[in-house]
Formats: sequence, C-alpha cells, structure tokens
Amino acid sequence: MSSLPAEHSVEPLVVGSEDSGPTVLRMVLGSQLRRLRIAAGVTRGAAGYEIRCSHTKISRMELGQVSFKRRDVADLLTLYGVTDDTEREAILSLTAQANARGWWHNFADLMPGWFEVYVGLEEAASVIRSYEAQFIPGLLQSEDYARAVIRDGYPLASPDEIERRVRLRMNRARLVHSPEPPRIWAIIDEAAVRRQPGGAAVMRAQLEHMLELCRLPHVTVQVAPFARGGPAAAGPFTILRFAEPALPDIVYLEQLTGAAYLDKREDLDAYTTVVDQLAVQALTPSETIGFLTRIVDAY
Repeated sequence: MSSLPAEHSVEPLVVGSEDSGPTVLRMVLGSQLRRLRIAAGVTRGAAGYEIRCSHTKISRMELGQVSFKRRDVADLLTLYGVTDDTEREAILSLTAQANARGWWHNFADLMPGWFEVYVGLEEAASVIRSYEAQFIPGLLQSEDYARAVIRDGYPLASPDEIERRVRLRMNRARLVHSPEPPRIWAIIDEAAVRRQPGGAAVMRAQLEHMLELCRLPHVTVQVAPFARGGPAAAGPFTILRFAEPALPDIVYLEQLTGAAYLDKREDLDAYTTVVDQLAVQALTPSETIGFLTRIVDAY
C-alpha cells in the first residue's frame, strides 16, 4: 500500500484496454500523477523542483501532453509518498507503455505537434461527435475526395507529399472499420455535401462512400440543410469521449495555425448543448440518407 493517509487515498490506476494508444496512456498516467500530487499536498512548483523542471512542465505532464522519463516518475512517486513496490511498478510499467510511438509517428514530419496530439486522441476515443461546415469529416472521406481536398489545401506540395498526406488520412479512416470502432456521430452542413472538390465524379463517389458508412451501426450522419436555417455554431468542432473514467471529454477546435483543446466543464456543456441543438435542427439519419441519395441520383 501507499504510505499516503487513508483520507488522501486515490483510486488505483486502471487502463480500459490493452490496445489503448500512447496518447490515452499518457493522459491516464498524467491524471494519476495529478491525483497523487494533490492527495500528498504537493504544489506543481514543488514537484517541478524535485525533478528539475518548471511547474509548466508538471502541468503538461499531468495533461498527458509530453512523454515521461522513468526516473522523473519514480522521483515524483517518492515525493508523493508512494512507497509500495507493487504500486510503484504498476505506474512505472505504464510509463514505458505511454512512451511508445503510435502508427502516426511515421507521418510526424507532415503534422504539427498540435495535430499529432489530436490523431492520438481520435485513436483512443470511444465516441466522436463532430460538426463540419465546409468538408466531409476526415474519418468519412473517400480516398479520391481526400486527395482533392489535400491538393487544394497544399497547392505547393510535391506529388509525393500529397500522397503521403492521403495515406495519413486513410490510415485515420481505418478507425471506422477497426474491431472496436468508436461511435461516430457527424453533423454536416449542406454546403459540405454540395461543394465538389475534384469535380462532380469525385463528389458523387464520396457521397456513395458515405452512404455505405451510414449502414454501419456505429456511424450516424445528419445533414443540416439550408432550408432549416444556419447552424448554432461559429465553426467546426469535435467532441471526444473516452472509455477510461479517468479522462474527461475534450472539445477540439482547429484553426489555421493551431488548435485548442477544451476540457473545462463549462466549455464541454456549451459545446454539447450546441451539438444537441444541431442534431435537432438537422435532418434525421434516415432523412439524411434519402437526401444524399437524391443528390447522388441527380449527378
């Protein structure tokens, strides 16, 4: 047992799946270290001093945004009063797993750090709810549609870079057909299904691809039509939910040169309210299938 007093005990560290990716493992580990620190009455500044870093680095560790050194984790456990060998070894073993590289590491040169974090979170999520205003969501894109969007977005990229970016997106899209896929619920503005990156043939194939995905029990698509007014959101966003009880929901907002990750309760409540309103305003899933089918037939 830990030497922490009973009134300061913390829940044991539990990871929901042996297949949990490194991003979620870092988040679980960081969350556990934060609970241990608070239970021991240690400030971030004192923790940083112990392992020769700033309080900002401790904050980033506790959010799972950086890798962990085994020695640093061991020193923090000692500072927090965790002396039981079994408990220490369980956390130190998780440290090694959390430092493993995800499949997306091979594409790290194509991704800014803020997006690499998102890919890891997406891989680990159990529910992905999103609103898109301009394009079909990445997880639902066909290869030719993805290539057209990427080519428009990176006009100076070489053909080799374009193809690697397409491969990255298609690797992400494999999540839809994984053995334990997340629940995917996408609300898409009508503008996104009317716009034709790559031309009419590419868009027709994209809509057919999305109709196929709509048949999957874990995929829900709703179109927000022009006729029902504008969306109650300023721009696209994604809400990620995780099976691990230690992890909060996260709202992801992508911008041109960066991204924001929101996990405060008031932010989550605001965006959850918005996406619920959008779902009510949008066509139902069955109406969406009919709507998309009519567009396809009109090509």
